[in-house]
Amino acid sequence: MKQDNTLDNAAISDALRQALNRKDLTAAAGVVAGLSTSRTLDELERLNTRDRAVVYRLLAKDRALAVFERLDATLQSELVQRLQDADVAEAFAGMTPDDRVALLDEVPAAVARRLMLGLSGRQRTLTHAILGYGQGSIGRSMSPEYIAAHPWNTVEQALSRVRAGLDEAETVYTLPVTDSERRLVGVVSLRDLLRADPGDLVGAAMVEPESVPASLDEESAARRCADLKILALPVVDAESRLLGILTVDDALRILEDAESEDAARSGGSEPLRRPYLATPVWAIVKSRVVWLLVLAVGATLTVQVLAAFEATLEQQVVLSLFIPLLIGTGGNTGNQAATTVTRALALGDVRTRDIFRILTREVRVGATLGLLLGAAGFLLAGLVYSPGLGWVIGLTLLGICTVAAAVGGMMPLLGKALRADPAVFSNPFISTFVDAAGLVLYFLVATSVLGL
Repeated sequence: MKQDNTLDNAAISDALRQALNRKDLTAAAGVVAGLSTSRTLDELERLNTRDRAVVYRLLAKDRALAVFERLDATLQSELVQRLQDADVAEAFAGMTPDDRVALLDEVPAAVARRLMLGLSGRQRTLTHAILGYGQGSIGRSMSPEYIAAHPWNTVEQALSRVRAGLDEAETVYTLPVTDSERRLVGVVSLRDLLRADPGDLVGAAMVEPESVPASLDEESAARRCADLKILALPVVDAESRLLGILTVDDALRILEDAESEDAARSGGSEPLRRPYLATPVWAIVKSRVVWLLVLAVGATLTVQVLAAFEATLEQQVVLSLFIPLLIGTGGNTGNQAATTVTRALALGDVRTRDIFRILTREVRVGATLGLLLGAAGFLLAGLVYSPGLGWVIGLTLLGICTVAAAVGGMMPLLGKALRADPAVFSNPFISTFVDAAGLVLYFLVATSVLGL
């Protein structure tokens, strides 16, 4: 059944592209008319900018608004600049304030001003409030549209507020509870309100609140929301006054973006921040070329090491055969350690003050891996070539794995201490240092063991 669905999806994509190539808008409209919102979103993300705008105009009004709100901010920005002002204004007004801010960060300033002027006074005020917070802070990603209750409210009064605000609130399943000065004093779930008697006070049903300051970086706030496993996390100012809420769906989106960014940078490129097929080729090139240049410059250090030991290679040409194996093993070991520690940092499992504990741990892990791989290298090289070469390969693998694991474990912590992205900081340094250090170690061991 799953395979049939895959085939159907491919057939739909082909039919849509063929209709667009023939400029047969009637056929294209027929293809997208029967698609769900999720499938329509998938198809839009696979099209180029021009075709995406054409197909979007073919959607029914309600579906168009739903699809627009779920597009990535970069794709929204491209659509905004290709649609008519009336279509844009309606779609923009239908977005939540935090999603509007994400779009405003992408479009040119002149377009942003025009979009803001089209909002109602209330929506403009809510959007401006979020724009006042710094880039990357949770204040810029929170929703100011929430339903709050007071401890002295009865359950019936709180439920009446929920019914009145159903169309505007971001969520109604968790209600923050505030005092007369808007300070957060508790939270209460809709389940607990429905379970209580209508005449009971909200203060009797509420529990101690968890909250985050608006200045906290969004990834840390999202991680806290996910760790607490709650549907909404209140966002407060320095005096604990309620400013907004972070919903679990926004928290998951933030974490997904952060994971994508770390994965891209760990692989030596910049995140695309949009679906792959919707990204222009030049944008993909730009995301990769900088890191390739950095790594190429770092590789010149490896060339210098080879030049310094040229005489050693001339005496034992067979040594050159194992260079890719050794530097590859060192790089992989270092990257494994860096990825593990970077992940632990993101989850809050370790902190920069744990540096010596992590160093000790990674040295032990690296040495154990080195012993295992070194033993295999000793046996293979010793049997195929000579016992002396086997000792060289075995001892070098032991040393390289130990050094690479230690360096790989330290780099994310050093990057964090320098307020740099650990994933960005680790990759080029490991590739450069471990390759060069591994070659130096290799030739020193070979010189000593083989008497060169």
